[in-house]
Amino acid sequence: MGTLIYNPILMAVHGNYDQVNRLCSEVANSHGWGFVNINLRPYYSEGSKTLAYEVAEQLGWELPDHIVAPLASGSLFSKIYKGFKEFTEVGLVEGKDVRFSGAQAEGCSPISQAFKEGRDFITPVKPNTIAKSIAIGNPADGVYALEIARKTNGNIEDVTDPEIVEGIQLLAETEGIFTETAGGTTIAVLKKLVEAGKINPDEKTVVYITGNGLKTQEAVQNAVGEPFTIDANLDAFEQALDRARTLERLDWQQTLV
Repeated sequence: MGTLIYNPILMAVHGNYDQVNRLCSEVANSHGWGFVNINLRPYYSEGSKTLAYEVAEQLGWELPDHIVAPLASGSLFSKIYKGFKEFTEVGLVEGKDVRFSGAQAEGCSPISQAFKEGRDFITPVKPNTIAKSIAIGNPADGVYALEIARKTNGNIEDVTDPEIVEGIQLLAETEGIFTETAGGTTIAVLKKLVEAGKINPDEKTVVYITGNGLKTQEAVQNAVGEPFTIDANLDAFEQALDRARTLERLDWQQTLV
């Protein structure tokens, strides 16, 4: 809703990502308007390559060994691949085989399902997940994501909504980064791949976190605690601190059990 500060005409649509995209196509055709992710697609897709460019630059002009990225339409995935290839072709980095692994939410995982079943086509699904930003049931570039994951010896995996929330919390607690549900999906899939032995500890693995958690606070609302409300004096603070530490010890003991 922060968009409203610019005083636009803002419309909220009853429907999922795929339905909104179809509506945008109809609006563009009927009004002659341009939508960056609809009928001006090259601007969107070519812009996605910057995620590859920045990683290569930040790694000292080297490519990683493995990347893990969220999958929605599949375009981001394929354009990171394209960006690495272009940097290699112009000689800015030395070419190497980079493994590509993708992450989806179980409630909207048409690409992951096709990967696991060995299919080369995508069967559309109806999204049902808290990961709204990647909930595309009919991914336009899904077949390309499948091809890239397979030919680079990567993987495509999916995780449940509770696992997504755990992924958000894990990243926040360990790295100080509050991500939205797409990032939580990616971290949860990363954890799943590591536990399954599908990521080599010696690999230089880059994980793409693509959105800020302030966008989807409702996703973790029931998973985080409430603040201690105290009077403005030291005694009240010390009492609350003691309660907090007691609760932490109890949580830790339950975890050990």
